[in-house]
Amino acid sequence: MTSAIPGFDYQHVTVDDEVTLNVAVGGAGSPVVLLHGFPQTHLMWRHVAVDLATDHTVICPDLRGYGASDKPEARTADTYSKRTMAADIVALAGTLGHERFALAGHDRGALVALRAGLDHPATITHLAILDVLPTLDMWDVLHGSSAAVAFHLYLMAQPPGLPEQMIGASADAFFGYFLDVWARSPRAIPAEVRAEYLKAAREAVPSIVADYRASAGIDVEHDQADRAAGSRLAMPVAVVQQDWGAALGYDAAGLWRAWAADLEHRTTSAGHFMAEEAPDEISEVLRSLLAR
Repeated sequence: MTSAIPGFDYQHVTVDDEVTLNVAVGGAGSPVVLLHGFPQTHLMWRHVAVDLATDHTVICPDLRGYGASDKPEARTADTYSKRTMAADIVALAGTLGHERFALAGHDRGALVALRAGLDHPATITHLAILDVLPTLDMWDVLHGSSAAVAFHLYLMAQPPGLPEQMIGASADAFFGYFLDVWARSPRAIPAEVRAEYLKAAREAVPSIVADYRASAGIDVEHDQADRAAGSRLAMPVAVVQQDWGAALGYDAAGLWRAWAADLEHRTTSAGHFMAEEAPDEISEVLRSLLAR
């Protein structure tokens, strides 16, 4: 890794028998954990993390299977389930001395954060979700030709073998495509950071695919069980999304209200990579959430 969050210390923390997470820690105060999305690493939080670290302890890990964290072979469907990845984060925070903490996630990290909120309600004090829908709702709203925007979800849902081969054969083109088309402000991801994202992703093709494959299988099962049981998020929740709902024919805020009783839902004019495109806006959202 050549880039780092300024002023943050780096360490590797073991969270289970075969997984050690790369984590950047900075600041002092009540703890906030920030989880990155696809196809990024913890570096996507570099602006927001520095801001929050003025009065919070900020913890930015690479998720299992991403960045400089370990990438175990997906021996079972659960290896990359969001339940397992959420347990990683709870274990990480506990090892660092935090039994309760606020949690924010973007994209894939937001799905891990959501699962942590559902599975560990006594541990997560506040929950922020950036630009994603719960897994179960995501599959429900994708249909017809509009589902073409999510072609990568269907590709990586296929059985092991072909997706890894196809993506691995042109990894920079595949991952770079999303960095290009999902950003409304190309300047938000400088060339050196983009190069780090691409390097990290090309070295993690099997684990990234396994993460997505879990979201077409075991993660759906976990969401279905929670919906059947009437489980809801117990903590204050803030959701920030692009306004895709109207274009794709669904009410994003309404979908989130089914999961969260104490919800603030906002839309943003920033692109998908909002923590890099509009860091001041995202910092304000998180500070507002933490004050609730």
